[in-house]
Amino acid sequence: MTFHATPPKHTPTETLPTYEAKALTEGGDLAQIVLEDQTYILRVTRAGKLILTK
Repeated sequence: MTFHATPPKHTPTETLPTYEAKALTEGGDLAQIVLEDQTYILRVTRAGKLILTK
């Protein structure tokens, strides 16, 4: 007998908040993002990828 797990439910992307990375960085390459008492750095690389670090 084969059992298949029910696929996880995903929130449709149209209901998620969407932000333009360049707007967050105000046209630069870095932005600070605060979550509770932690500050994270969002960086846009030269290759156009995003890196989020603590």
